[in-house]
Amino acid sequence: MPGVYSPVISTDFNSQLSSMTSRKKVTHKRWAYSRIAKALILAAVSTTATAEDFKPNFSLILDGHYKSANSALSEYEKGFGLGHVELGVSAAIDDLFYGKFTGVVHEHDNKTEFETEEAFIQTLALPGGLSVRAGRFLSDIGYLNSQHAHTDSFVERPAAYRAMLGSHYYDDGVRLSYVMPTDTFWTIGTEAFGGNKMRAEGLTDPKSVGVYTAFSKIGGDFNEENSWQLGLSYLRNDNGASITGHDDHDDDHGHEAHGHEEESGHNHSHDAQFTGKNTYIADAVWKWAPDGNYKYRSLTLTGEYLQTEDISETIKGNEKNKGFYLSSVYQMTPQWAVGARYGEFKGYEAHGDHFHEKNLKESEFMVSWSHSHFSTVRLQYTHQTGDGFENIKNDIVTLQYVMSLGAHDAHTF
Repeated sequence: MPGVYSPVISTDFNSQLSSMTSRKKVTHKRWAYSRIAKALILAAVSTTATAEDFKPNFSLILDGHYKSANSALSEYEKGFGLGHVELGVSAAIDDLFYGKFTGVVHEHDNKTEFETEEAFIQTLALPGGLSVRAGRFLSDIGYLNSQHAHTDSFVERPAAYRAMLGSHYYDDGVRLSYVMPTDTFWTIGTEAFGGNKMRAEGLTDPKSVGVYTAFSKIGGDFNEENSWQLGLSYLRNDNGASITGHDDHDDDHGHEAHGHEEESGHNHSHDAQFTGKNTYIADAVWKWAPDGNYKYRSLTLTGEYLQTEDISETIKGNEKNKGFYLSSVYQMTPQWAVGARYGEFKGYEAHGDHFHEKNLKESEFMVSWSHSHFSTVRLQYTHQTGDGFENIKNDIVTLQYVMSLGAHDAHTF
């Protein structure tokens, strides 16, 4: 039967065991021993058959860089360092379930940090285009968030992502998604998460299930050479509005807990720094390739707008955290690509009975060389301007490599 692991034992071997256990003068103890031996042999053969069918994909992503200066809202520090080093294992568990694990290594203040970014199961055989994912995984809100960092065309995520989603939002929870039965690609879904990485400061009794999302993505082909996708996402964060504002940042969910500007001058964070109750995201993607062949030449235009409302329970006002980016990447040959990205972020932090405004503008230019699909070297220039952040640098140069060992997931649209 397809998808069912069945041990195979020779007829002769079974008959020998039967003969051994049916001898008239065998003692009760020998009979028990033979039954145990048979059970152990069956278990061993079953395990062997299962192991033969279990063929997981292993991947290791090596990400290293040299950065000329510290910069605002960045996880990467000045000098040599590691970026998003990933170790992944994935496989079909059986005909009904798929599983994946992704561990990530970071460096901060000369300390190596390891965290589990993904550890989930997903259904493979639900009817009618339905799918369920449970465990720890990347949320499917927005365009970039569900993609792994090593697939990006720039060194880091846009400033709005780094501020409002902690670069990329992943959490423990469950997702239900549905692919609509339409000629045009259309998927919808909803998620529920614990929300630990999206908690605002000042919370004393956060809800155990704090984040709910809903998203819809639709796309298709204009013609053989042009494709498009549009998306709308909503994130409800019941733990996202700050309760009180403090001028010192020593509370349990304050600046140090969420990686705000520290006295050391670094901005290291894997959590969202600017939160609120309701976040809305709109994204758009357009891709072009001659004759639809993306291997040799292509152009990709991407843009997203993010806005978070209801950012404080105690300070009332119309302040909103918001940001956007526009990105253009042109692949000139199979090995060479150039790109430009511009983004802005404007956010508010509660201090006592008022807000402090912070804003950042970021222009980035990159050129990358890929010897193959598994190796990329990237040189990027970043120009920052703004107010309210530490380490705003006008000029930052970063040299990065991203190398893939082993098979990894196919890139999304």
